Amino acid sequence: MRRPGLGRGAIVASLEATAAPPRTGPDGMMVRTKLHPAALAAGACLLSGIGLARFGYVPMFPAMVEAGWVGGAGGGLLGACNFAGYLLGAMLGRRMGRWLGVPGALDLCMGLLVLSFLACGWQGGLAWLAFWRALAGFGGGVLMAVSGPAAQAVVPPAQRGLAGGVLTSGVGGGAALSAVAVPLLLQGGVALAWAGMAALVALIWLAARPYWPNPSVETLALPRGQALPPAGWLLGAYVFSAAGMVPPMVYTADLAVRGHGAGAALAGLLWVLFGIGGVAGTLSGGATAGRIGAMPAARLWLLLQVAAMAAALVPVGWGPWALLLTAPLSGFAGLGLTAVTLAGAREIAGPASAILWARATVLYALTQAITGFLLAALFRWSGDQHAAVFGTGLLLSAIGLAVAVLAPRRASPVS
Repeated sequence: MRRPGLGRGAIVASLEATAAPPRTGPDGMMVRTKLHPAALAAGACLLSGIGLARFGYVPMFPAMVEAGWVGGAGGGLLGACNFAGYLLGAMLGRRMGRWLGVPGALDLCMGLLVLSFLACGWQGGLAWLAFWRALAGFGGGVLMAVSGPAAQAVVPPAQRGLAGGVLTSGVGGGAALSAVAVPLLLQGGVALAWAGMAALVALIWLAARPYWPNPSVETLALPRGQALPPAGWLLGAYVFSAAGMVPPMVYTADLAVRGHGAGAALAGLLWVLFGIGGVAGTLSGGATAGRIGAMPAARLWLLLQVAAMAAALVPVGWGPWALLLTAPLSGFAGLGLTAVTLAGAREIAGPASAILWARATVLYALTQAITGFLLAALFRWSGDQHAAVFGTGLLLSAIGLAVAVLAPRRASPVS
């Protein structure tokens, strides 16, 4: 006889119940609509491929430097390699989904994440670590390009807005989870921390795998003869936000530990706040864009991103406490703008929004890869001066805000 307990089905049922908003039934009573499990499974993909595989490296960065595995510039280079791998994955994601089917592509990339974490647990030198960090980025890029559109294709139309917020909130949730898990795992050393992250991703994979979205592969292609409407303002704001977000995504923990002399506990708290901010920003971003339009929402989110970068430039003599503002604001704005852009893609492209979203993902990845390598070089040239990279992030974020301010207020919906 099966023993009672919180099995995988019970966990998913609980998540469905808490994620779905109440609605009023015909009799006036409040009823709760279950969220399609494919949205939760897609959120698990982004939690693993972005939240853990990318953002889990941020609290790992200073620990690897202190342990002598890499130098400060080398740690920044590993972050840039992850961006480069993400770019390649974003470019090939839809093609891999068509070749392997959506479940096959998701399984392959979750397996690559586990393998990359295990490989990074061996101190094989900078080139070894760079290869595996790039491979983790590749897996994350494919998961981002495939899982969201696939989930949107199988979720009922009435739930697509909620599903978009839930699945993108997996990024911030993964960042918060890594902020708690990595410092605990680092108590056993850098190698154990990498192995523990591999085990965590493997468990998430096993829990989510039965609920992978499995739409027709034609949903990942633009119908023949159909062209996408122009979306330059939206993409421009998203690109400059991506560039401006590289410093907090890579250097926040290192700024706290080596720049301000903070302890590991405060550095971990900062990344928890980043993740919580990301969850709040993504859940509210799509809803706000739906009410006031994508570009007005983008202006608000980019204004907060500028404020976050400015707070990071508070002089060292003031201590690391200003980072308690930088971390949640940058998570809210930088990650939340992803949900705003996803809503904007629907506003502009209608049924072809999945294709516009894939292009936005590629541009985001390309921008962060280039910016990541340039900032790693700047960081080394400046003698590990965090003000140089965060000052650049402030400038790029301000340009993104200017693009959003100059843009038309609202795109014309596609019929």
